[in-house]
Amino acid sequence: FSRCNRGCRIFGVSVPFACPCSLLPMPVPSAEFKRALKRLSDKEKEALLLRAARRDAELYDTLCFELLPDVSVETVFEQASDQIHELFAVGATGRLLNRSLTKALQKATKEVARARRITKDKRLEIDLNLYTLRHIFDNYTGQFESVYAGFYTSTARLAARTAQLVLQNLHEDLWLEY
Repeated sequence: FSRCNRGCRIFGVSVPFACPCSLLPMPVPSAEFKRALKRLSDKEKEALLLRAARRDAELYDTLCFELLPDVSVETVFEQASDQIHELFAVGATGRLLNRSLTKALQKATKEVARARRITKDKRLEIDLNLYTLRHIFDNYTGQFESVYAGFYTSTARLAARTAQLVLQNLHEDLWLEY
């Protein structure tokens, strides 16, 4: 057996959404919970928020983005693009370069999704996808001719998804820019 991200046991299943905890809906704060939260003092609220931020790195990054004035969309873009560049620099090595490039591309896609969840900015997602595609086309186009088509297929899916995001989420005036 293996474990999901939350520690649940999964027996012989490789489907990413097969975990029982992924099927549970997100809890909706009840009215009683909201009243109890309002009754807390500022010091207790601060302690509760700091405890939650220590447990979840993504929550910490989201709070930094929303609360700190020096953390903007540009800084999140820079951090995510540095992370993506590092993924390809470190992860794309070894004997099976095509497989390692495919894994690096999967991790880069997860990093783009994480940046999108932090900022809730659709344009940032498109920009990071385009950054990833530019990095691939500048450095790894020789791997498209490989016998193993996993990296080529993943890159083609990312390009198609990026085009779809541009058409769905951006105004018509911005289509030519992208």
